[in-house]
Amino acid sequence: MSSERKKNPEHFQLNPNWAQLQQKLKCSAKPSRHSKNPQSETPNSILGKRKERPNSEPDDAKPNPLMPTNDDSSVTDVLAMDCEMVGVGQGNKSALGRVTVVNKWRNVIYDEFVRPVERVVDFRTHISGIRPRDLRKAKDFRVVQKKVAELIKGRILVGHALHNDLKALLLTHPKKDLRDTSEYQPFLKEGRRKALRHLAAEVLGVEIQNGEHCPVDDARAAMLLYSKNRKQWERSVKDQLRLKEKQKKRKQRKKPKADINHSLIAS
Repeated sequence: MSSERKKNPEHFQLNPNWAQLQQKLKCSAKPSRHSKNPQSETPNSILGKRKERPNSEPDDAKPNPLMPTNDDSSVTDVLAMDCEMVGVGQGNKSALGRVTVVNKWRNVIYDEFVRPVERVVDFRTHISGIRPRDLRKAKDFRVVQKKVAELIKGRILVGHALHNDLKALLLTHPKKDLRDTSEYQPFLKEGRRKALRHLAAEVLGVEIQNGEHCPVDDARAAMLLYSKNRKQWERSVKDQLRLKEKQKKRKQRKKPKADINHSLIAS
């Protein structure tokens, strides 16, 4: 028997059972070696992507606070307005070139380019953002003026240096209904007015007016400045109105006394 084993040493190595066992061991061993690497590499690759995401997409990570809070485009009790001007006459005279109105949710409810009555000689594009092509199909000044007047009537109007915008529109608005971010006391620095872009950066943490102005962004910035300070702002307006009423009543009380004294002297 021993001589037969020596003559045929491969007889036991080629045993089918043993060959199957070896094959199973090899198959089970190979995945175990490679399975460690995928398990260790996969989490690292996923975590790596998550870590890179904020750096690669900074705009998505920081939403713009000026964007509307919903899609409600109704005409609300508070509106914000901003206008852009062009040069007419000899270029140093301003005329309305574009007007934008947003509601309290900062949704645009009116935004139109305007064709001035006088010929435009300076589009002031570097500031206004208005180009000749924008005014080719622009609406007539009187049409826009009438529409804006209808929108703001009986409502609180928010804006920055509103006297300039109203002057360009040839409109007036009750002072008690004006909320001007350039005149609000807490926004002043040593009694001096701040530019809207500075207020937006300091109070809202937003950069606007970097180059050409966008009236939509400007109107939204003014509205957000008002919304963040609405309670305190409205309280101060009420206090001012009460003070004026008291002063008015005092003057009315003094007038009859002066009239009585005058009649006594005359007699």
